[in-house]
Amino acid sequence: MHPTKSALEPILSTGALLIIRTSDADSAYDIAKAAVAGGIRALEIPYAVPDTLRLVERLVTDFGADGVSVGVGTVIDEVSAYRAVESGADILVSPGFNQGMLDVANRYQVTSVSGAMTPTEILRTAEAGADIVKLFPAEFLGPAYLKSVRAPLSQIPISPTGGVDADTVGEWISAGACCVGVASYICKAGDAAAITASSRTLLAAIEQARG
Repeated sequence: MHPTKSALEPILSTGALLIIRTSDADSAYDIAKAAVAGGIRALEIPYAVPDTLRLVERLVTDFGADGVSVGVGTVIDEVSAYRAVESGADILVSPGFNQGMLDVANRYQVTSVSGAMTPTEILRTAEAGADIVKLFPAEFLGPAYLKSVRAPLSQIPISPTGGVDADTVGEWISAGACCVGVASYICKAGDAAAITASSRTLLAAIEQARG
């Protein structure tokens, strides 16, 4: 159904996964389109967005051929994970640990991003098969926390999510983040032109931080 873990490359190469959480599917689509124009190549549509799976199908159809990966967020059980995969999603994202979600992701070879906060949770999540561990909520922890955690767990790819913007992303990358989850900085930037510009600014900041 999916090339093996095909969504990992656009997430890791750009360093960003855009989380689009809106009150309707049309506005989410418009944000996605503007962000893709700015270079974003990995999108997450949380289940809170109305008609999530239809939107995912539309995004896959319209942007999949351009190398854009589309995922579903707030996947907290096996059933919702399988429904997302059926819709064409190649990324499954959970705010916390759920073995059922990880089992589906690995069974169908889609990319999994699974939430954790403490070192024990991070290690458990990686051992259970997550491709990327989502450090959440990152804004309450900070880059210094990530740097400390990565000292003994440098082999685990960690993506801070929450409160990340162009001003702070460099600190996160320097602390060892493999990529970041970003939402408001891009999604609430303004009109389509502003969203495209914010996407470019964030990606440029990531590239600069990576050196």
